[in-house]
Order: sequence, then C-alpha cells, then structure tokens
Amino acid sequence: MDQRRGIFRFFYAAGEVKSTNGAEMKAGRVLARVPSSVPGLTALIVAIVACFGVAPSIARAETPLTIVDDSLPTMSAGEQFNFTFHGAGGAPPYLWGVEGKLPDGLSMSPQGVLSGRPAKSGPLTIIVVLADGSHPPHPVQKSFQTAIIGSLTLEWLNTPAVNNDRIDGSVEVSNGSKDEFDLTVIIVAVAENGRATAIGYQRFPLKPGTTNFPITFGNTLPNGAYVIHADAVAEIPARNNILRQRLQTPGPLRVAVGP
Repeated sequence: MDQRRGIFRFFYAAGEVKSTNGAEMKAGRVLARVPSSVPGLTALIVAIVACFGVAPSIARAETPLTIVDDSLPTMSAGEQFNFTFHGAGGAPPYLWGVEGKLPDGLSMSPQGVLSGRPAKSGPLTIIVVLADGSHPPHPVQKSFQTAIIGSLTLEWLNTPAVNNDRIDGSVEVSNGSKDEFDLTVIIVAVAENGRATAIGYQRFPLKPGTTNFPITFGNTLPNGAYVIHADAVAEIPARNNILRQRLQTPGPLRVAVGP
C-alpha cells in the first residue's frame, strides 16, 4: 500500500507542474518519499517527470552556431563557379552574407551560395558571415583564402571615347590556362532605345600563355548616347568548356553629329 500511495502521490504532484524548475522541485520531493527498496521505481519516476517538463529544458538547449566548411576551392577567371556553404547549430533558418565587397563577377546569395564568373586572377580572401534565427541573432564569421587562376581575362586597353561621330577604343585579352582558346570578341554600342550596333568583332585561336593581346575597335554612329559592351567567349574543345568575360562602360557616351 505504501508503494502504491507513493506512486499515486507522484502523479498528483506532476500534474501540478507549472514550469521546468517546478518540475525539478516536485521530482525531488517525490523521490524523497519513495522507498529505496522498490526495484526500478526511481528510474520510472524520473522518466515520467521528464515527460512533464524536465525533458523540454534539455531539448531547448542549442549547440553553438558554426560554419562547417574549412576551405574554398580554387577558381578560374571567366569560368562559372558555384560553391554552397554549410552551417550547423544555432536556430535555423540561416542567413548568409560576406563582410566587405566580393571581386567583380562573384556574388553570395542569402542561402549561402557563392557563384559567378570571377573577372580577374589573383589571391582571394573572403570573410563569410552566418546569422541564425535567434532573437536577437547570434552571427558568426569565418575567413576563407583561395586563388583565382587567370584562365581568361578581358580588360580595357584604351577606354572607349567619342571622336567626332565615332566611338573608338581597344581591349586586351589573356590566356593564363594550359589550353588553346577558340576566342570570340564582340564589342557593341547600345543606344538609349536598346538598339545594339556592332563596332568590333574578332574570332581567332588564342594560344596558352598569351598575355595582353590587343584588339582595337571603332565605328561611326548616329547622334545619340551609347553604352559600350565588350564580350569575350573562349571555347575549349579539349575540355568541352566555355569561359566568358564582359566589360561595360560605367555610363553612356554621347555622339553629336553636325553643328
């Protein structure tokens, strides 16, 4: 009878639990009343008390928010790059970003995807920032170092400029890879109404290791304002791969014809 009364008193006490701390105090008082000679009863009481409030306090404990990845792959200038970062711990959902500005051609999505076609070669350091759904958030950051290999680069040699009724300029291309490129370079002048006029075009093989190869362009244009776009597309048959680079003038150039 004492054993049964002890169990019944336990259920009555657990039903009054209002908080985690209260559950722990009730459990302590109940265990104090239970005879130690009753086999397995203590373990049973602890399990039932957990169901009424002790276990949730354990479930709510969060592991620290961390960025799981340890390294970032090497990139190639002009080649499409995609890498997804991974987080752990904290309180999802996660929100990703970077500290500072990424190199031209690269972007980071809120979902943690670093993607794009890097424009220039050289060493690269990125500080990745991860925030979780806590209130307030508990952001963490991690630094990654890698390199951008100079496979295909395209740069202004002579920035486009107006010369009477013409726009002229030049670009230079480089092949920093070990493969030969089937290279196409197109320069167009895009008017305010969206109409594009080609003012330069070349297609030729670009040998591996070629640097700063010049390509000139220019043409007469009607009166108007034009934004100049230069596009380079390198096909690599040996690897069934395509590299792309693009340049654009920061603002329109105005051609004024006549007096």
